[in-house]
Order: sequence, then structure tokens, then C-alpha cells
Amino acid sequence: MDAIAKNASILVAGARGMVGSALVRRLQAGGYTRVLAPLRQELDLMDQAAVHGYLQGHTPGYIFIAAAKVGGIQANNTYRADFIYQNLTIQNNLIHGAHLAGIQRLMFLGSSCIYPKQAPQPIKEEYLLTGVLEPTNEPYAIAKIAGIKMCEAYNAQYGRQYTSAMPTNLYGPNDNYDLANSHVLPALIRKAHEAQLRGDAELEVWGSGAPRREFLYVDDLADACIFLMERGFDGPLINIGTGADVTIRELAETVMRVVGFPGRIVYDHTKPDGTSRKLMDSSQINRLGWKPAVALEDGVGRAYRDFLGR
Repeated sequence: MDAIAKNASILVAGARGMVGSALVRRLQAGGYTRVLAPLRQELDLMDQAAVHGYLQGHTPGYIFIAAAKVGGIQANNTYRADFIYQNLTIQNNLIHGAHLAGIQRLMFLGSSCIYPKQAPQPIKEEYLLTGVLEPTNEPYAIAKIAGIKMCEAYNAQYGRQYTSAMPTNLYGPNDNYDLANSHVLPALIRKAHEAQLRGDAELEVWGSGAPRREFLYVDDLADACIFLMERGFDGPLINIGTGADVTIRELAETVMRVVGFPGRIVYDHTKPDGTSRKLMDSSQINRLGWKPAVALEDGVGRAYRDFLGR
């Protein structure tokens, strides 16, 4: 497949979010001169007519779908209807709209929660739809699975080259630090920072601290996505992760070191743990020649500096 030219227009849907903004930074740093990054007031991705009109008017050479309604365990479990409806609507508008506009190449970004709750570890792409999902984020996961299968269907029926990339847990600049609906790592950064300011002796961590999670710095994800775009990857599904995981306790200890909080951890066992382990098998993208560059503690330090700058 031909490489994307540096002067080709590339649409980043969801450019204000953590993933989208990282993609824009990486594309611009890589010399791409026509990055389309419409704000929500310029393009409402929930509006089918607006999306289809935008795509037909701009006809980008490549689309990254980084737009999604996202959140942590509590948000996913509380706003179940919002998560499935909004995510299905956004991705349907973009994928079908891309096809109608004659756009041949597209990357749909999903999440590791698409895989079964009890999937063997590390999780291979082939484990999709082989078991029951984690109940707390099932609506979000089903929406993302639908996006993957939609891309596959348009490839099969219309010869499109729409691929899907599944990142592990992400963190970094422009993350969401709202304790009510953020993911675990940004929540821990904020909680440790505020505990330090108050002079607390303890840091509360949800659940048991035993579950294991893998964390990828968002700029590494952006680098991987553009790596795949430039190499013309058009496989149906590819994992993007670090190949290493830590317990939530180890994660909290890392955050405490970075923040400089000297207290002890206490666990709130009334809160859910979620899946006991989620480690992605990223050997497919590793074989293509990509590996992450940012180690966890370094990445947490960068994320903390981003948090302090808000």
C-alpha cells in the first residue's frame, strides 16, 4: 500500500481528548502539514448529517477515530446507556460516513476491555468474542466490539482498508482527573497530590490493590498508530501495549514516589476491583518493529507535571 504523503489531509476525530491531542502532536512533529482537528463546536460527532457533510467536504486521506465517551469503573457502571449509545453513534457516523465519502483508509481506536473477563494472559487478538465480558464496562466494550466488526464488514463488502487498534490502559497529558469518572492512574495522581497538600497520613485506594494492569503513555500510543499508518497496516485488529503489568498497589506506590507523598496505603474494599488481570499480547506490533519508549515511572512524572500545570 502507498504511504501517506506528508501533505495529505489527516482527520483526527476527538482531537481535544488525551489520545486525539497526542495524535495531533505526533503528526505535526512528523511533518504532516494538513492535520484536520475540528473542535466539538465545529463538528458534532453525534450529528450524522454534520459528520457526513464534513467528510464529503474535506475527504481526508486518512482518519483516526479517537473520539469516544470514556471513564473509569464507576462511570462505566453508572452511565451504561450513555456509554453504549454515544460510542455507537459516534463510530457509526464516522465509519459509514467515511465509506460514503470514498475514504479508503481509517483507524478505529478501541480498548482492552473488548476482551473476555477471564481471557488467558497475555491477551491475544484472537481471544475476542471467546468469553463473557467484565460486567462493569460491558456496554462500552460492546460498542467498541461493534466498531471493530463494522470496520471488518466494510472491508469485506466494499474493499475498504479500515483497521482497529486496541491500546492498553492509557495515561498522560490531557487526561481526566475528575475523581468521579476518571481512570485509576489519574485518580491516584490527584488523590496523592491532594493528600500531600493536606498533610494526610493515608492514601485511599479502591478495591484490594491486587489486580494487575498494564499502562501505556499516550504519546507512545500515538507513535504506534502513526507507525501503523505509515507502514500501511490493514489487518483487522492489533494490540498496542508495553508487555508488562503492575499491581494497583505497585502503581499507587509509584505515584506516591513521584508526588512525594510519604503516607501509607489503605484499601476501600467496598469498591470493585474489576478484572483481576489485563495484560495485552503486543507481539504482533513488536514483530512489525514498534516498541514503547516511555517507562512507567517516567511517564507518571510527565503526567504529574501535566496535572500541576492545569
